[in-house]
Amino acid sequence: MRAASVLRGLSGVLAGGLVVLAVALGVAWVVATRTGSPGPAPAFLAWHAVAAVVAVVAQVRADRAADGGHGAGAALAVVGVSVAVLAALWLA
Repeated sequence: MRAASVLRGLSGVLAGGLVVLAVALGVAWVVATRTGSPGPAPAFLAWHAVAAVVAVVAQVRADRAADGGHGAGAALAVVGVSVAVLAALWLA
């Protein structure tokens, strides 16, 4: 059970990080539009928002799972979404 707790903790940090990143990008977009500076594209914001919502939903599922299998699967989904969004949008 120790590995499952570590995995859920890691996925929780990643889900929270995606939420913070989506909010920070939203703030950057608002600031950019008010100052006339180029900011993040709307599609970039939308993908981050979708990823944050998916990660939070999966994390809640992981935290509430009574058995280890479904909880671990949901936690791995959070890790997968985090890796996919960061690789596709930040390393491209």
